[in-house]
Amino acid sequence: MIRPQLTADGLAVRLPIAARAEQLLDDLAVAYVEDPDALGPLLTHHGENMRALDHAIYGHDVPEYERAMRAATADGSREALLAEAPVAGLDDLLDPDSAISLAGRITRLAVHIRHRTNPEPRP
Repeated sequence: MIRPQLTADGLAVRLPIAARAEQLLDDLAVAYVEDPDALGPLLTHHGENMRALDHAIYGHDVPEYERAMRAATADGSREALLAEAPVAGLDDLLDPDSAISLAGRITRLAVHIRHRTNPEPRP
């Protein structure tokens, strides 16, 4: 479950996801150790697709249709990689009560920031 918190300077609400990244890297490493011949080429292919997408996004002379094609190719290689090295529970699925509770916590933190940074109410 996402646990919103204030940043150290108290000026923003932070939604920490570091533990999820750690779990993803751990799962990927285990999957690679279990079958490097299958996962290695998928990682290489996806890395190449991501590099091409990065060039398409930041290249000044790349047409929009090529950016879209490279994004679709990167999505496809990512899906293939996830199919080979499945990771569990990256997305939180919230029931209505949990979603309302999370929204309430985020709102309370945001109100705290607003009152600290803008103490004078506007007319």
